Amino acid sequence: MTIIGIDLGTTNSAVSFWKEQGSVMIPNALGHNLTPSVVSIDDHGEVLIGEIAKERQITHPDMSASVFKRHMGTKKKYRLGTKEFLPEELSALIIGSLRQDAEHFLGHSVHEAVISVPAYFSDAQKRATKRAGELAGLKVERLITEPTAAAISYGLHLRNADTKFLVFDLGGGTFDVSILELFENVMEVRAVTGDNYLGGEDFTDVLTSLFLKQHSLNAGQLDRKTLTLLRKQAEIAKRAFNESKTTTITCSIQDEVYSQDITLDEFEAASKHLFHRLRDPIERALNDATLKIKDLDAILLVGGATKLPIIRSFVSKLFGQLAYANINPDEVVAMGAGIQAALKGKDAMLKEVILTDVCPYTLGTTVSVRKAGYHESGHFLPIIERNTTIPISRVERLYTLHDNQKVINIDILQGESRLSKDNIYLGELNVPVPAKPAGEEAIDVRFTYDVNGILQVEVTVVSTGMKKEMVIEKDPGHMSKEEIVRSIESLSQLKIHPREHQENRLIMARGERLFEEKIGDVRLEIGQLLRAFEEVLEKQDTRQIKEMRNQLKDIFDSIDTKGGF
Repeated sequence: MTIIGIDLGTTNSAVSFWKEQGSVMIPNALGHNLTPSVVSIDDHGEVLIGEIAKERQITHPDMSASVFKRHMGTKKKYRLGTKEFLPEELSALIIGSLRQDAEHFLGHSVHEAVISVPAYFSDAQKRATKRAGELAGLKVERLITEPTAAAISYGLHLRNADTKFLVFDLGGGTFDVSILELFENVMEVRAVTGDNYLGGEDFTDVLTSLFLKQHSLNAGQLDRKTLTLLRKQAEIAKRAFNESKTTTITCSIQDEVYSQDITLDEFEAASKHLFHRLRDPIERALNDATLKIKDLDAILLVGGATKLPIIRSFVSKLFGQLAYANINPDEVVAMGAGIQAALKGKDAMLKEVILTDVCPYTLGTTVSVRKAGYHESGHFLPIIERNTTIPISRVERLYTLHDNQKVINIDILQGESRLSKDNIYLGELNVPVPAKPAGEEAIDVRFTYDVNGILQVEVTVVSTGMKKEMVIEKDPGHMSKEEIVRSIESLSQLKIHPREHQENRLIMARGERLFEEKIGDVRLEIGQLLRAFEEVLEKQDTRQIKEMRNQLKDIFDSIDTKGGF
């Protein structure tokens, strides 16, 4: 049975599978390889996913959600109309749509997937991603980090020479830097760093801010719909820099049309603070891998934001070499996930490759240290250091601190700070021990980090042999078994918009968005066209529907690019 590879992205998601000639992208119902990671609910409670939802985000921002990947592993709730969703539940709807596309394309059901995650995702974020796949009805035994997926897409695992390369992965909402080394058939991750809150969306925000400043507008005084429309126009303007050194943002605000020309140089100057944020993880990764820039044999560009000229210019100047970008940066991770799916399925066509990964964060617990005759609590004890090759299992022996102590509390922390309070709390485990004088009872604390980046903690009382495994009771991203069952039942009851009607719904959503954006005669004409299309839809004549849909697409393309008919 086919195992699919899924790139669950902040801005766009994609799915692929392996066949004899290589990894193949699977198109969605609209014939596109990328599905926007946007979910919307209409007035009838029907769920809309992808491009239709993206159009509706302009016209119905309170009924739509995007960029939820940034909050994976948290309890943040997104309200869409009367319904509330966790980030992994929204992600499950995206994955479910990709699964449906794959089943339609392949002609049979799909039950298993390999899903990519940012290399710098925490344990909670990886668990949430795995849950999202399971909520969508898929078995997810393997997660693959995005840089590793990109590397195998480029076929670097087929090289025989010793190769060191850096993956610069700038997506819509996250930034990852990974350094990998290939030796014979082993691809080893040497170091990973990143910023889970830095991506192409932040560069769009720069253009939005320039526009607001130019026209002395206050974002806090604009309604959500207007801000969403402005960000869309800024996104269009950002992409226009691929063709020109000057771009224009035009937006209708309170029935007044505002416009601004922005040069590439102005955009680059205004983005300086973001370039500083890009540089820091790169330097940290090189230091952790004990390498210098000159030691790198290749740079790979991954993620849609790396298409920006200012990003490519930054990378070439920093590394002093041209980066690999001959595979579509939007698709390279999905293709790699498809290859990994085939490797997991032990496809005979593929050369065996051993992929190693690292733990992106230091993991440890809190201990007390002796200072000037007394014990000071709150100090962080690293057990698994960041950038340690995984899978890894390490143990530390800890002793009781007080006479007749009956319980030892083990808290699970993630971070790099010396003091526990400055690190991220993941969970805790309380272990009973026999009451004896201080220091006579001990426990072995074992941290095990597997290939999917999942942490397990086991505590053994040395004197009795009693073992207790970690149950993260206060993990912000944790869902109990009961919550998972309820979530699956709730998601299964949602009405998903039929796949075969997506093209018609997209044209309507796009027309409604243009109607709200435009004013005057153009607006009136759009309204007349939408009413005419609704009449054709009621007749249910597929030929007439297709003809008019194509006509509307051409007209709307003209309006989007030229501003009028």
